[in-house]
Amino acid sequence: MTASGPGDAPATGASAPVAVDLDRHVLGDPGAATTIVEYGDFECPYCAAAAPVLREVVEGSAGRVRLVFRHFPLFTKHPFALTAALAAEAAGEAFWPLHDLLFAHQDRLTDPDLAAHAQRAGVTGEVVGAAAQAHRPAVEADYRAGAADGARGTPTLFVDGRAYTGRVEVVALRTNLGLHR
Repeated sequence: MTASGPGDAPATGASAPVAVDLDRHVLGDPGAATTIVEYGDFECPYCAAAAPVLREVVEGSAGRVRLVFRHFPLFTKHPFALTAALAAEAAGEAFWPLHDLLFAHQDRLTDPDLAAHAQRAGVTGEVVGAAAQAHRPAVEADYRAGAADGARGTPTLFVDGRAYTGRVEVVALRTNLGLHR
């Protein structure tokens, strides 16, 4: 990603974008009837506040709701958002444990911090430097999809493809989704 933005077209002579599964980070039953897509930024305080709410909605839905997380690093506002997104991608199967740690420790997202968080999340490989840069196409694909979907800030939520504009609170989301306690 260049200083102009992660959603920019590749430089002249660059290879075509790599095909990326935009639904690769799913919390909940992958076959759930309802899908919430979140475009998020690990340095965004609103995303950090939304994370436990979204988890509670998914976990309390009896398998009816799944959450798909996609990266939308607002790197001009949040200097560590991009490297945190790359580290989360490099975490592989430990994405969700690292996701939770990154939101819990937004004030510590330097490369050494990311490596320490990854180790606590059970990641055995590297999540910074060249190892993280290998995951740039995935983060770029998420960002481009978010921009195309109309995301302008974080968190941006879509429920079954439609923008969600309500409060990111458990009761409001459950009501919107037709989930009754």
